[in-house]
Amino acid sequence: MGQPVTVLEKAGASPGVVRFETNRPLTGMDHERYTAGAEIDGDRPVDELARRLFDHGGVETIHVNGNVATIRLRQGTSSDGMRELIEDLFIHYRPGVEPEVPEAPEAEAEAEGE
Repeated sequence: MGQPVTVLEKAGASPGVVRFETNRPLTGMDHERYTAGAEIDGDRPVDELARRLFDHGGVETIHVNGNVATIRLRQGTSSDGMRELIEDLFIHYRPGVEPEVPEAPEAEAEAEGE
């Protein structure tokens, strides 16, 4: 379920900066900024994307506005694999993976009563 995001990767204006332009907005009208090592509290798609990019490694900062994510890379790192992380952001179920089925409330009540 979900649709892949179409992503264009472009070199930024400065060395060590890469831009990703998507076919859908990742934020509303606000700019979102993230810094390596800072906690990301939210659960919006843009927050999840930031977590995934930092987990990927090599990222110093992320700035997202609308459909453009600008990433400053650590010196000596590349953006390899980041485009795919963004493309898969809205894919929830993958072939061969069984979706979780929530337990019915009656079954939970019976289990608690045992």
